[in-house]
Amino acid sequence: MCGRFALFTPLDQLAKMVGATVPEQKVKPRYNVAPGTWIAAVYQTSENEAPIIGEMWWGYRPRWANSTGNQPINARVETLATNAYFKSAFSKHRCLIPADGWYEWIKNTKPKQPHYICRKDRKPLFFAGIFAERDDGSLGCAIVTEPGRGSAAEVHDRMPLILNEDSLKHWLAPDITDRETIKQMVRHIDASLLEHWPVSTKVNKPAEGQSEELINPA
Repeated sequence: MCGRFALFTPLDQLAKMVGATVPEQKVKPRYNVAPGTWIAAVYQTSENEAPIIGEMWWGYRPRWANSTGNQPINARVETLATNAYFKSAFSKHRCLIPADGWYEWIKNTKPKQPHYICRKDRKPLFFAGIFAERDDGSLGCAIVTEPGRGSAAEVHDRMPLILNEDSLKHWLAPDITDRETIKQMVRHIDASLLEHWPVSTKVNKPAEGQSEELINPA
């Protein structure tokens, strides 16, 4: 799964990486992004327009589900195209969730021991995501996950689906809606690019701050 991440790369730099229009708003670095908050997301409304970076609620619940529907933060890639709750978004409303790294916890440790996982070269990551309009008119999203790979699998059996550079435009493209076409054109990054290390248990409580010290080795 992916239930916590960090994003501190400035949005204007991220916009250049995905060919998006540069947002006017300035966003503070966040080192402990939790579900049920507004997060930065990249999406494209038309094939004739550049992608944009906007805010989405981290919690996916389409308008038709009303306010009582489930609000998952993750969606498994294995069933994304067939699950009735997600398949329309997979076809028509895909997005990217930028991050510099994410947190997972080693099982059976007390207190729960978090690890920070990121690229060895410290380049930003782009998680595959899906989104839908919520019943209040805002947009809500979920991060797509896949089985753990490489060193990330040492910490948890699931991880975000992190797309390689060549796949970003295809994942965003609103004119690509066919399941098999998407599968053929989209690839995850090489797992050998990832590494992890234990960090402070302060990560366990988002209210304890957003300091960059959270990602320092414990």
